[in-house]
Amino acid sequence: MYYNLTRGSISKSLFFFALPMMAGNLLQQFYNIADTLIVGRVLGKNALAAVGSVYTIMTFLTSVFLGLSMGAGALFSIYLGKKKMENLRSAVYHAFLLIMIVTILLNGVVYLFLNPILAFLRVPAEVWNPMKDYLLIIFGGLIATSLYNFFACMLRALGNSAVPLYFLAVSAIINIILDLLFIIGFHWGIRGAAAATITAQYISAIGITIYVLCRCQNVVTGWGHIQWNKYILKEILNLSTLTCLQQSVMNFGILMVQGLVNSFGATIMAAFAAAVKIDTFAYLPVQDFGNAFSTFTAQNYGAGNHSRIRTGIRQAFIMSISFSIVISLIVFLFAAPLMKIFIAPSEHAVIAAGVQYLRIEGSFYCGIGCLFLLYGYYRAINQAEMSVVLTVISLGLRVLLAYILSSVIGVTGIWIAIPIGWLLADAVGLLYMKKTLN
Repeated sequence: MYYNLTRGSISKSLFFFALPMMAGNLLQQFYNIADTLIVGRVLGKNALAAVGSVYTIMTFLTSVFLGLSMGAGALFSIYLGKKKMENLRSAVYHAFLLIMIVTILLNGVVYLFLNPILAFLRVPAEVWNPMKDYLLIIFGGLIATSLYNFFACMLRALGNSAVPLYFLAVSAIINIILDLLFIIGFHWGIRGAAAATITAQYISAIGITIYVLCRCQNVVTGWGHIQWNKYILKEILNLSTLTCLQQSVMNFGILMVQGLVNSFGATIMAAFAAAVKIDTFAYLPVQDFGNAFSTFTAQNYGAGNHSRIRTGIRQAFIMSISFSIVISLIVFLFAAPLMKIFIAPSEHAVIAAGVQYLRIEGSFYCGIGCLFLLYGYYRAINQAEMSVVLTVISLGLRVLLAYILSSVIGVTGIWIAIPIGWLLADAVGLLYMKKTLN
């Protein structure tokens, strides 16, 4: 179903447009969690630490072409709001070529610098080999991930948030089945987990590509006759490069935090690996709501509906904060049982470290919920540079405080630094937003 977000009830439209995105990403987390659960329970603490650290690396790498796709998607929505279909077709063509070229280059770079990447992350000796084995396979799925995310962002920009969910659902089910088959049935160990993941990724990528070619011919056909347009390429680069930078800076900061976590040994690594999965699962809905709000804002910005944008801002913040408070309460109260899903009850030190992380960071999900809305808003009104500024504030402060506080109070200092960064970035973003609305 395609949504026109320039008319009708704002809160209802936002909710139903965001719902398939939330379901899709929650589903994706389910099969990420399946990886973590099966690896942690079957292969042990060191394998769990390796897979957890790889998740952080892959999130950083994915953020490069995901940021490019999200930035291009904002431009697609603006052209759709202005009803400039020729410009839309040309923008999709230029963005696709740009993102595929970047993905192929990035894929070559990570294989070339695999050992330096592991050294940068300060991976302990007992985790080094299993992590390297996993990465050698999982890097092969970068092109599939890029292809899926590009077409998913394109469909969402056009108002269709349901179709990407369908392909993700099939991929998730296949991934879980193959995890069980490769790890438990064939005893392939950590390589089996990686093989299951990239097989599922290619299935979803090929599936969504075929769908777009068949059902979106008004956007993706006739590319051979499209002339190179410097103006449209510049528009794409303006939005995509800054959104990519914002996503990359954000995840590079997380990568630096991961390196600091790794320095505390395999126990803290395993705790962080499990807790981050719970953490990400908890606030993914508000991240997707921020992306839905970005599409809403971009469509209305293109159509010139500024009063509707102002009303949408108020309603979106109320909805996001309300949801975040409820999730914070659930995570705080059930932190220990949630950790025991991934970690054997006998691993008391790992569970205790994970519970501490969840109760500190999980109390402030409203901070990250507001930040996702701000990212989406600035991307939609063609001020993606402000998203970069907020990310630098949030992550820069987080990394700085994490290194300072951890040297004084240990690993607790890393956990405390995260919500402080969120809240300061929120304050700056909200103050600047007032200027854009005047």
